[in-house]
Amino acid sequence: MQDQNQQSGIVACVGSSTAAAHGVFNWIKELERRPQNEHLKFVNRGIGGDVAYKTLQRLHKTIAVHPDYVVLITGGNDLLCQAFPIVRRVETRWKRLPTEPTSEWYRENLEAIVRKLKSTTSARIGLTSLPLIGEDPHSRNPNQARLAQLAKEFAGIIKEVAEQEGVDYIPFYEKLEEQIEASPGKAFTEFRWRSFFRDYYWREFILRHSFDEIAEMNGWKYHVDGVHLNTKGGMILANVVQEFLDK
Repeated sequence: MQDQNQQSGIVACVGSSTAAAHGVFNWIKELERRPQNEHLKFVNRGIGGDVAYKTLQRLHKTIAVHPDYVVLITGGNDLLCQAFPIVRRVETRWKRLPTEPTSEWYRENLEAIVRKLKSTTSARIGLTSLPLIGEDPHSRNPNQARLAQLAKEFAGIIKEVAEQEGVDYIPFYEKLEEQIEASPGKAFTEFRWRSFFRDYYWREFILRHSFDEIAEMNGWKYHVDGVHLNTKGGMILANVVQEFLDK
């Protein structure tokens, strides 16, 4: 482990809403509060709703800060696009994508992101596997079963790219799955935009409920809404990222 008295540098957190810590437990603030990270500066480069292709398109903003560490968490929206046609249609139009997201296209973009970071920075790069969506990985519901299968597939892609490119792999999927397997919750059976707007605009901004209060209202253990992380899920992410920073 690096001597923490000598530890310094910029940590760029890159990806979509989980990386941005928007609509989720703010795991970046949690890391900033920890004494062992007092000499690190965390830079948020997450944008909600982005697929990996869009992360690649705006990578110059990450490169411009000359990061010493890059924590990449991208692909959750690529995954949702494959599971739910309504998400795929909205993402493709809203983000003006050149093609509909697939696992193969995700891998290509992830490889391109890593290679560009390697060629333009001296940062240590950590590829973070994605959280499970929903909390019943053995559900017979077809949507939850598909989400569980995709989460496992994407974790495999991320790990393969990390090994192929010689960068770090941050096993968030595995750590969260272990907890969910020990104490499973309910299935994510349907994607409804109305539910997300209700939680984030009405319950959070108007009624001023915390994410954990909203999670309890919705019946989730590790998520706010089945997709985004509450404190319990976010702390798992913070801890695996800490292990990466401590190496």
